[in-house]
Amino acid sequence: MKAIVIGSAGQDGIFLSELLTKKGVDVIGISRSGGQVRGSIVDYDFIAKQILEHQPDYIFHFAARSTTRHEALFENHETISTGTLNILEAVRIHCPHSKIFLSGSAMQFVNSGLPIDENTPFHASSPYAVSRIQSVYAGRYYREKFDLKVYVGYFFNHDSPHRSEQHVNQKIVAAAKRILAGSEEKLLLGNIDVKKEFNYAGDIVNAIWLLVNQDHIHEAVIGSGMSYSIREWLEYCFDKIGKNWNDYVEKNEDFKAEYDILVSNPKIIKSLGWKPAFTFEGLANLMLQ
Repeated sequence: MKAIVIGSAGQDGIFLSELLTKKGVDVIGISRSGGQVRGSIVDYDFIAKQILEHQPDYIFHFAARSTTRHEALFENHETISTGTLNILEAVRIHCPHSKIFLSGSAMQFVNSGLPIDENTPFHASSPYAVSRIQSVYAGRYYREKFDLKVYVGYFFNHDSPHRSEQHVNQKIVAAAKRILAGSEEKLLLGNIDVKKEFNYAGDIVNAIWLLVNQDHIHEAVIGSGMSYSIREWLEYCFDKIGKNWNDYVEKNEDFKAEYDILVSNPKIIKSLGWKPAFTFEGLANLMLQ
């Protein structure tokens, strides 16, 4: 078997490539920043050439800039929306047996504070959400019109040591490590009472692999369904290094949180037998190592 992983240099691409390799799948990793094959998902001719040449059994689309900021409007539209169309059309023409996985996001749904599932309506709350929504509708169109095997996993927050410090969980962990080593820095944070999920990326890719090997289920929310506050993450990480987080944190008064709580109802993916192996504490311990 062969799989093309687009966005292979990112957190999810790294973990999935490792999982597939262990399962004996030949992985072709594509990334614009380097990797096995350097190239852009925005370039249709490049994507079509890869699909025609390799005839993959699976294609995974992870490429995106992980931000909801308006400044990333065109970049995320090209990478997520146009990139999805490039994959779908190339598969339709050159390799219709391929199974295609599209990354979705918790941020593309209406968030009323209740657990989000596959029936929760979409909400175009940011340019990032708009691109994700368009990607899903394109996938549904090709699934219904051309009978392509298109799957969507809606990711809730997930982390690992591969995260960059632009993500608050890793920002806190990295600062805690430096403080343990002697740094006297101050950590600037927004609303630490925001609650979200603290999933491990390795668990998430196990759910992806399970989903794309279904015949009748094509879309699923992927998350633990358990939420914790950033304050709890702070307390746990600083307790582990023997420090009082209050001595090192300053509040960013200009920061406005996008939500108070963001949590999933992962009933479908759990009904298939998936459950996360890592707990909140286990994830923190791993990232603090």
